[in-house]
Amino acid sequence: MLALVVVACIVVVAIAGFFSWRRFQASPEYSLALLVDAAQRNDQEQIANLIDDDEVAKNMIAAVSQKAIERYGGTTNATTQQQIDKLMPTLLPQVKQTIHTEVANQIKTFAGSSEPKPFIVLLLTVPSLVKITTEGDTAKATASVSNRNIDLTLHRDGDRWKVVGVNDDAMVQRVADSVMKDLPPVGGFDANSPLFKNLGRPRKRNR
Repeated sequence: MLALVVVACIVVVAIAGFFSWRRFQASPEYSLALLVDAAQRNDQEQIANLIDDDEVAKNMIAAVSQKAIERYGGTTNATTQQQIDKLMPTLLPQVKQTIHTEVANQIKTFAGSSEPKPFIVLLLTVPSLVKITTEGDTAKATASVSNRNIDLTLHRDGDRWKVVGVNDDAMVQRVADSVMKDLPPVGGFDANSPLFKNLGRPRKRNR
């Protein structure tokens, strides 16, 4: 009889452990650990499965536009600002890869070390290094990296969570720097430039 009780307890514990593990696998913490692991291994396929590049870029473009406008300082007026705001979406395909690379590089630092860590270690350390709050199908993750906070927005995607937004001022500045080469030089802005008159026309890509 005692043996049956012991076996029953083991079975109950095993079942409870299994379902707890399954719940954890469907959590944003688990997806973030997967993402850090993929970033460390430079696994682009896995990174693409866990970062929605289109959403991240769309959500960041307004902040990048504001940074670009600030670079013009007092040379901008309301009309100029509107023209820059209209131009930014046309540059989106060009800067998307820049944003993707920047996000992947920052995700690596979530592990708290420049040295790659085994996945089991990431499962134990990432949740303690990142503060995550969940509301419905949306989660907010905040990590302190290099004495600054990086905020991620994740959205549920089946059993996984995808990064759809990144709030990091230093990253936005670097992306804005890459965008500036496609804008008129500071001090040489002309709102009547063909660059702004042809916003609706497709831009040729450099090969």
